[in-house]
Amino acid sequence: MSTPALEQLALDITTEDADRLFTTARTASHFTDEPVTAEQKHTIYELTKMGPTAFNSQPLRITWVESSEARERLVQHMNGGNQEKTRKAPLTAILSFDENWHTRFPEFLPAAPQLQGMYDENAELRMSSGTANAHIQVGYFIIAARAAGLAVGPMTGFDAPAVDREFFEGTGKRSIVVVNLGHPQAPSYERNPRFAVADVTETI
Repeated sequence: MSTPALEQLALDITTEDADRLFTTARTASHFTDEPVTAEQKHTIYELTKMGPTAFNSQPLRITWVESSEARERLVQHMNGGNQEKTRKAPLTAILSFDENWHTRFPEFLPAAPQLQGMYDENAELRMSSGTANAHIQVGYFIIAARAAGLAVGPMTGFDAPAVDREFFEGTGKRSIVVVNLGHPQAPSYERNPRFAVADVTETI
């Protein structure tokens, strides 16, 4: 379950970049007091939006939680083990998807706006596509934050319906992941093992 040295991999980026984005990057629970800047937030979005989504749909929505008042409103809906880390993080983002994403087909796919019709008529397809593609964007959000020089602590341990009522009532947004961001303190434990390529991949 060990991770191979970067020199053994067929990289098309520098080993330093691969280290920062993947191999030395760690999920962070504790951060320094250094703030996340408006420029870093902007960079995160500008990189995240370039990830692939079906029909270029881009259903992910980002709500930055900065004020003490908003943070306490969020903390009350986090699972116990996630409350204090969320309270103390320099910045927290609620990542959600817009259940009405399909109404913007003329904007994100101007070559074929008529495709909106098949989602107008099929709520189950609309929701499943919105959820799946927003989760793809969540992965890009994490890598984008690392590229902006930050560490992230993504969490699914929260009461999503309660968060939606608290922050998104009447907007059509549905929360999927809460992410703490900032400059990390040194981790207190070694990285847990990752599976070897032979354990989890196959070529057919």
